[in-house]
Amino acid sequence: MKRTFKREKKPKAEDVQSITGGRTRQESSAVGERELLDKAREIFENEPRLIALPNNGKAVFVGDTHGDLDATEKVTEKYLNEENMIVFLGDYVDRGDHSLENILHLLRLKVEYPQNLILLMGNHEGFVIKEFYPANFWLSLSLEKREMFDRTLFHLPFAVYSANGILGLHGALPDLEWLEDINEIKPGDGFWNQIVWGDFQDMEGDVLGDYLGRPQFGRDYFNRVMARFDKTVLIRAHQPNVSANMFTKRCLTLFTSYAYLPFRSIAVVDLAKPEISSLDQVDVEFI
Repeated sequence: MKRTFKREKKPKAEDVQSITGGRTRQESSAVGERELLDKAREIFENEPRLIALPNNGKAVFVGDTHGDLDATEKVTEKYLNEENMIVFLGDYVDRGDHSLENILHLLRLKVEYPQNLILLMGNHEGFVIKEFYPANFWLSLSLEKREMFDRTLFHLPFAVYSANGILGLHGALPDLEWLEDINEIKPGDGFWNQIVWGDFQDMEGDVLGDYLGRPQFGRDYFNRVMARFDKTVLIRAHQPNVSANMFTKRCLTLFTSYAYLPFRSIAVVDLAKPEISSLDQVDVEFI
């Protein structure tokens, strides 16, 4: 039988005002965003800066999305369920055309699936901490709205790890004594700067200096800190202009936005495997 739909009458202006408590549509939208940001902030405040992944299921790592809402939707529609963990590695805003929609969509999903979706901090979530340009998302916001987003994104976690050898974060490794010390990092300090702003270069060397406010690190630094943390494979984002596979198949760089590259990559890791010692054991997909 053919289904028919009854066309609803367009509500009158006074009816709309009654439904929204007398607020305009724009005012209602602002209230909705504020409530969402408050709910998400409460979740982030109760998460550690370093999150342990479970020993079962799969972890899906997503690189910078930079306002690429289509990429975010494709990944979450395919993988977001009770059996998987999705780890976004930071940089949800700026560059792309849908920064506001992208970050709000991710925050809604975080509120709905707090245990299965992890949103790490990238440098583009820290504009209020360390300004950079261009920053089209942040500069499009009013001062009040900018402060609203900062109050929430300030509390994003910094890194994830698994028992089988995976470490995930946005930029470079922090030069800490113990992996657990990541929980003591404060936004804006030197270790935070290494995590969200740090670059790796596929060359010999330890600390290679600084380039435009971005700490630079080489192969020796990578090997030294990974050994100290007792981890074998690093999955990161942040640098679209480097080889995706570095340091003898132990460092994977992902980028999941058309903002810089003509392809979008993600990585799928089996958390139930006893050990992951090489990128040969990590599945890279393109969306």
